[in-house]
Amino acid sequence: MRVLIVSQYYWPESFRITEVVQSLREKGCQVTVLTGQPNYPSGAVFHGYRAMGLGAQQHASGYTIYRVPLAPRGRAGAVRLSLNYLSFVLSASVLGAWLLRGQRFDTILVFGVSPILQAIPAIVLKWPTGAKLVTWVQDMWPQGLEATGFVRNQRLLGLVGLVVRWIYRRSDLLLVQSEAFVEPVRAMAGRTKVAYHPNPGELAFDQAPAQLAPALTLRPGFNVVFAGNLGTVQALGTVLDAAELLRPHPRVRFVLVGSGSRSEWLEQEIARRQLDNVQMAGRFEPACMPAILAQASALLVSLVRSPIMSQTVPSKMQAYLAAGKPVIASLDGEGARVLDASGAGVSCPAEDAQALAAAVLRLSALPEHALRSLGDAGLAYYREHFDPGLLADKLVAHFAGLTVAEKR
Repeated sequence: MRVLIVSQYYWPESFRITEVVQSLREKGCQVTVLTGQPNYPSGAVFHGYRAMGLGAQQHASGYTIYRVPLAPRGRAGAVRLSLNYLSFVLSASVLGAWLLRGQRFDTILVFGVSPILQAIPAIVLKWPTGAKLVTWVQDMWPQGLEATGFVRNQRLLGLVGLVVRWIYRRSDLLLVQSEAFVEPVRAMAGRTKVAYHPNPGELAFDQAPAQLAPALTLRPGFNVVFAGNLGTVQALGTVLDAAELLRPHPRVRFVLVGSGSRSEWLEQEIARRQLDNVQMAGRFEPACMPAILAQASALLVSLVRSPIMSQTVPSKMQAYLAAGKPVIASLDGEGARVLDASGAGVSCPAEDAQALAAAVLRLSALPEHALRSLGDAGLAYYREHFDPGLLADKLVAHFAGLTVAEKR
């Protein structure tokens, strides 16, 4: 099966779609990728690439990546982000179509993280490539724009909603990463079929090489590790508030692994509040993460309180379950439901620092064998629901179903 992946973000940027491609290739798919110039999250184009670069690149695994020009994110202000998004849409629609001229595909898969506008080039490419279009919705638009505060103007949000409906209704299949996404996406999708397809776990947890020493060594104590993007929607202020409440328990420590738009603010707040029980560990390559998470006493996922965030399952949830460690979920809705169903830990309401502190103390009081049981339950749930190979089989079945339906 010939599959074209359209994604503004791709290797060497750290996004799950790169591993999805690897899994699809292992299932026998011939994969080609159309993407931009890597610049996430720093906002500067990676070494060896050019913002105005155009052409083909061979991945070491043996498939072709076509890259089009784009405006780098810079420091991620509203204007720069808008230029970044729109430049990819334009370049991929025009120059991407030129790069792929004469090629035919069975399926185009859009990895629909924000902005969903990146599906527009895929719609342009449907006809010349003869492909069916599958859009894998990772973030809800326009709701997500409003929740993050990126757009507040109601008229503009309404216009974005019209564009999203147009995109959804020109897809042949819409996949959604959360069961809670199904109904709101279906309400905008017209006759386009909507199906639940969760994000898989990270291959690094199945293929982690033996290391002489981890990239980060945690100090003794009860280490609660948060790993991933340190951004606005992660409710990291709540984590600092919980750390303040836990001062009387010197054995407990929060370790923040990653980087993001709130990194500088976090460093300032930790210093201002003199939070000796919070460590900013920095960002590490995905291959380093299994060895880091393996040292954690518990793993933390948190989100702000909002209707749209309550419908989302953060992708770190799969990585945490795969790590086989207890999980603390400071969030509402679907993410909490997944954790509760797995039996891997404790959930508490979003942005409730007292509840988060109580959840940490509850786990820290458990004996080692009870903590291991929680981690084992999470790993078993991961293997049943989020295994990359299992979900790659289901993804191929979705693609094949579109081809069969066309022949009828």
